[in-house]
Amino acid sequence: MRPIAIPSYISSKYYLTETPEKTCNDIKAAYQHLQKGPIQVSVVIPAYNEENNILRTLSSLASNQSKWSVEIIVVNNNSKDRTKELVEAAGVTCILETVQRISAARNAGLSAANGKYILTADADTIYPENWIDLMIAPMEAQTGIAICYGRFAHIPTANTPRIVYFFYEYIADISRWFNKTFREEAVNVYGFNSCFRKADGLAVDGFNFPAGAGEDGWFALKLREQGFGKLYQVTNPMALVWTTDRRMQKDGGLFVGIIKRLKKMLGFSQELRTDL
Repeated sequence: MRPIAIPSYISSKYYLTETPEKTCNDIKAAYQHLQKGPIQVSVVIPAYNEENNILRTLSSLASNQSKWSVEIIVVNNNSKDRTKELVEAAGVTCILETVQRISAARNAGLSAANGKYILTADADTIYPENWIDLMIAPMEAQTGIAICYGRFAHIPTANTPRIVYFFYEYIADISRWFNKTFREEAVNVYGFNSCFRKADGLAVDGFNFPAGAGEDGWFALKLREQGFGKLYQVTNPMALVWTTDRRMQKDGGLFVGIIKRLKKMLGFSQELRTDL
C-alpha cells in the first residue's frame, strides 16, 4: 500500500522551519553520530545549483539511524549559487567536478568515496530515517546481488495534488513490473535510490554510458552483465524515498509524464532511463 499523504518525518525534513544557519548546525550535530569509525558506507549526491534543496536532503540523511559508519559526499557540479557554502556549513564533504554532466559528478563521488558500499542520492530527495540500512541489508544477507534499487513517491511542487500522484504511482508500478517481467529491469533503477559495492562500480568503469542510454540503468546493466549479480528491488515501505516532481514539471507536467511512460512500456521509446 502506497501512502496517500506525505509522512510526518518526510514533511518535517522537506518543510524546514529553522534558519539555514540553525539547520546547518543541526545537520552537523546529527551527522557526527553517523561517523562511528572507519567509513563503511558512502552516500554520494551530485548537486548543481541546489541551495533551495540541499539542506532538506542532508537533514534527512544525517538523521538516519544506522549501524554503519557513514560519510556523505556532495559533488558540486559547477554550482553558481550557495550550494557549496551550505554543504560545508553543515559539516559535509563537498568536492568539485568541473565536467558539467551528472555521470561525471557521480563518477567523481565514486572515486572519492571511502566506503565499501555506495548509496546514490539526489539533492531534491528526502530519505526516510532507516534508508541506509534497509538498502544495504539485502546485499549483506544474500550473495549474488549486484545492485539494490528502491521505490519512490512524489512531493508536489506545483499545482498537482498529492492524491493525483498517489494514483499515478500505482500506474508507474505496473509499468515497472512490465519492464521487469517482459522487457528490461535495469530501466527501473534510479540514481537517487540505489546501493552497490564500490569495487564493483569501479570495475565496470563507473557511470560512463553510450549515447542514447542513461547512466542509471546502463550502470545497473553493466553490473549484471559483467557477472556481479542480479538486480534487487527493495520493497520495504520504510525505505520509500520522496522526491520532488520538478523533473515532471520540467517535462511538461503529469499528463506528459504518463504519455512518456506508456510509450516506454509499449516499446515506442528506447531510452534506458526514466526519471518519471
